[in-house]
Amino acid sequence: MADLFESPPVPDNAPRPLADRLRPRTLAEVIGQQKVIGPEGPLGVMLASHSLGSLVFWGPPGVGKTTIARLLADETDMHFVQISAIFTGVPELRKVFDAAKHRRQNGQGTLLFVDEIHRFNKAQQDGFLPHMEDGTILLVGATTENPSFELNAALLSRAQVLVLERLTLGELELLAQRAEKELARALPLDGPAREALLEMSDGDGRALLNLIEQVAAWKVEGKLGIDQLTTRLMRRAAQHDKSGESHYNLISALHKSVRGSDPDAALYWFARMLEGGEDPRFLARRITRMAVEDIGLADPQAQAVCLQGWETYQRLGSPEGELALAQAVVYLALAPKSNAVYGAYKAARKAAKATGSVSPPKHILNAPTALMKDLGYSDGYSYDHSAEDAFSGQDYFPESMGRTVFYEPVERGFERDLKKRVDYFNNLRAKRQQTKG
Repeated sequence: MADLFESPPVPDNAPRPLADRLRPRTLAEVIGQQKVIGPEGPLGVMLASHSLGSLVFWGPPGVGKTTIARLLADETDMHFVQISAIFTGVPELRKVFDAAKHRRQNGQGTLLFVDEIHRFNKAQQDGFLPHMEDGTILLVGATTENPSFELNAALLSRAQVLVLERLTLGELELLAQRAEKELARALPLDGPAREALLEMSDGDGRALLNLIEQVAAWKVEGKLGIDQLTTRLMRRAAQHDKSGESHYNLISALHKSVRGSDPDAALYWFARMLEGGEDPRFLARRITRMAVEDIGLADPQAQAVCLQGWETYQRLGSPEGELALAQAVVYLALAPKSNAVYGAYKAARKAAKATGSVSPPKHILNAPTALMKDLGYSDGYSYDHSAEDAFSGQDYFPESMGRTVFYEPVERGFERDLKKRVDYFNNLRAKRQQTKG
């Protein structure tokens, strides 16, 4: 039976991209990912103990997911089959499984590499399970999205998730040197331009090799500087998926930098999101949320600054209006911090849920009818403006609940003054209770 999804052989003299020519032939040749493939890494340990199981590689593009999967098949003498979830439907999957069963009957295992595995829906993902369990296939999936959100729990329980990281500048330099050896010539770049080229790849080895291939084809004399390089090459956009893992990672970094009172880090993550194509209106919404969650009444002006920045952006648009949002980010980072109201609100919601439909105390209920008066509604209510200091000190909580403290202001910013007010009314309340006693 002929193998399906097998590419026809490529003639030796056919042109091949640099990335393909430099594809490692052994795991030892792979640059980077030593935490995963090194002797003490999970893959190294599996191979040494001859106990390779199904895997999911999670990481950004161009870090070696496909290459490592192919080399794993070589290391374990398994037949390598590669499919993409984007182009493969249920009929094609059936053919893959049938071919794998035939191979298994002939004594050979199949390592099925599924690129973009998160693109398969739940039913398609479930379709892998019986073939994984009976040993028909050893599944190696690759995804740039967080598997916790994108893959079924049943599939994840049968596969180990390994995180592959973007390549460091040092690792990219090793890759560049390997490319120069293959090309038999050095890149026509001075030191700063060479470093800029590495940074343009944004940790993506495949992207770097594509850029090197372009630069190597230029007919130039001497070495080019940064200005000449950036004029000839478009800088690669930083990775940022506006609905995926990167999106949530960056907004989390921005929020925590603001909470940590670091305006420089906050501006950096704010700029990273804008460079990645994030909608500034989303950022305006989120920084306003930061104002009410992490600053609160320690600086009531913070919320107004955010709303003004948001309105300014709405009027000016991009890029001019983005400066108003940047000002709000800096203001928030330097503002005194308090989550006292945020914590009090959550505690009050929890108490409200726990106490259900308990009624307010009768003395603060209106009594518009005679029957309600007879039932004690409004009986004993004290009008605060008639009391000394315009404060009666009555208990406004349900009788079955008793007085509860939710809001505890901090000794920072404007909440320092609010704490004095809370303490003032607490002292008055205690005096009133003593008088009544």
